[in-house]
Amino acid sequence: MITARLADFVANRKTDEIPEEAFGAATNALIDTLGVAIAGSTEPVADVAAAWVEEVGGRPQATVWGRKLSAHAADAAFANGISAHALDFDDTHPSGRGHMSASLIPAAVAAGEATGASGREVLAAYAIGIEIGGVIGRAFGPGHFLRGWHPTATVGAIASTAVAARLYRLDTDGVMRAFGIAASQVGGMARNFGTMAKPFHAGHAARTGIVSAWMAKQGLTTDGKIFDGKRGVLDTYQGGDGEPIEPILETLGKPWEILKPGNYVKRWPCCYSGHRTLGALYAMIDKHGLTPGNVDEVSVSFLPGGDTALFSRDPQTGLEAKFSIEYMVAAALLDGPLRMATFADDMVARPEARTLMKRVRRVAIPDAKSYSGIAGYNDIAVTTPSGRHEVREDRVPGSFAWPPTEAERDGKFMDCATAVLGAAGARQLLDGAKGCRKAGDLRAITGATVAPN
Repeated sequence: MITARLADFVANRKTDEIPEEAFGAATNALIDTLGVAIAGSTEPVADVAAAWVEEVGGRPQATVWGRKLSAHAADAAFANGISAHALDFDDTHPSGRGHMSASLIPAAVAAGEATGASGREVLAAYAIGIEIGGVIGRAFGPGHFLRGWHPTATVGAIASTAVAARLYRLDTDGVMRAFGIAASQVGGMARNFGTMAKPFHAGHAARTGIVSAWMAKQGLTTDGKIFDGKRGVLDTYQGGDGEPIEPILETLGKPWEILKPGNYVKRWPCCYSGHRTLGALYAMIDKHGLTPGNVDEVSVSFLPGGDTALFSRDPQTGLEAKFSIEYMVAAALLDGPLRMATFADDMVARPEARTLMKRVRRVAIPDAKSYSGIAGYNDIAVTTPSGRHEVREDRVPGSFAWPPTEAERDGKFMDCATAVLGAAGARQLLDGAKGCRKAGDLRAITGATVAPN
């Protein structure tokens, strides 16, 4: 039975059976997520989330990052998940087909605070959640997203439930019931990309995990076979091109998803479907001396589905521009490395950017299969007065094939966190997060997410 096998893995896989390399990868995910969430905590959507948490009140169990505010674990996870995804700068996971850490890390940290778990237990729960997310994402297939679902929300709700259930110490039956509760909350429409509702998806998924685990612990009953048979989760949400789940179940922890394929770490705060193009374009800029003044046209070729998330061809706001290859290319030529400030509304409106965007052309690559934005390859061609330059890129910046260095990881974290916490505060949080697997509890880490003044 599928549901029972997944639940047994969550409840009974021993922490000592998780390889040490997985704890290192989980620590990197914690660092990346905390950094982008601290930066995202100042965004308008994070203000809305914090206002909601303050209004509903509740037992203060966990920290709302970047604010002098504590809340029930579910509400803290909700607010922190929104902050983590607010800038679209958080990592992604290929098998989960979305931004798993944006919901799983907030759920893990909040549940860990509420239950008094050690840092090692929290990281183990995250690694187990990534494993479950990988199974469900692969079973859903690329067609799940192409039908309009947002896997960060849908897969994330199920994976976050695995994380919280592990930390609430549910047995196999309890995890099965928690999955049933989560299944009744699965949702999230890709149609909402480019609006505040997209980061809401990550927050909702994180909260779903804790609510589902908590309710199951109190004895709430559900269909205990929610992944099995007709009208179950898989039958309802599969896109028609997913992998058969039975063979996937045989690979649980062989190797661990957190290690292979691992998380992909963003270098720029925009939709990941454009990062392969950006990485190739920056190399071409350096090699050929490209400037806004000597580029007549840039063509970017996509396999089917490769640019589905890049819905905006004529963005009017910074949020829309995060999902526009036209703006990403224009801004890369104008500004060099894209930064958070690149996606301010006034930057999108500048005349030089509007002019360059009109020189960017999308080209469809014929193929019988569908692809995600980080699968397959892109062809990039730049036409200049002196000739045409072409490159095919199949690597993704931030992946294991094109990995960031530790210095680049630390630099991204400090860039994100310093504006909110100051340099000393950001360094304190970074050092605390790096030592998470040896922490007896999380208070030293979560306390450092809030500026002292």
